[in-house]
Amino acid sequence: MGKNPASTSAPRSKTAARKPAAAAPAPAAPLHEGIGQKLRQRRKVRQFSLSEVAARANISIGLLSQIERGLSAPSLRSLRQICQALEMPLGWLFESEDPQRAGEEQVVVRKPRRRRMVLGAAGMTKEILSPDTVPQLQLMRMIIHPEGRSGDSPNQHATGAKTGTVLAGRLGLEIDGRRYLLDQGDSFAFHATSQYRFWCEGDVDCDVLWAVTPALY
Repeated sequence: MGKNPASTSAPRSKTAARKPAAAAPAPAAPLHEGIGQKLRQRRKVRQFSLSEVAARANISIGLLSQIERGLSAPSLRSLRQICQALEMPLGWLFESEDPQRAGEEQVVVRKPRRRRMVLGAAGMTKEILSPDTVPQLQLMRMIIHPEGRSGDSPNQHATGAKTGTVLAGRLGLEIDGRRYLLDQGDSFAFHATSQYRFWCEGDVDCDVLWAVTPALY
């Protein structure tokens, strides 16, 4: 009996179908380009001009401009000088972004990624809770250790306001010569043009949530 042509399966191709090659990932931006963006953003927050920062850092305006635009790779010495001029820790420049949360840093600050400033001489630690993308305001957490203080002389700023609440401990606050003692749960607000200073009252840490306009750091 002859074979039924319909029952005969077609021969398989010896060559397997090939999947399209995956697109190569886009090359990462050079490290110095990201550093330049952070320096420029910090300068804008501090409201410094290029010439002011260059003079304070003892570098040329042209070099600073090239660093900010990612056109020049700065030396470690130059970075230290610029960071000192901007009053920022050098380590802030090398904080890497989480690729799983790319882009959210424009809006969200995750707890492990808070930037910290340990002010040993003043006896306090500051954590920056808000992103740099909104320089009109800044939210901080300040932990003031016993005997820690903002300084013996009052501070004052040309514009803005300050407000906050005591999360733990006791805060001493002086505004235009008048002193206040704030306990846990108490809040405050005052114009930045006022002469002010603050300190930890007592022998336990004072934990304060502090907001300022505009951003300071």
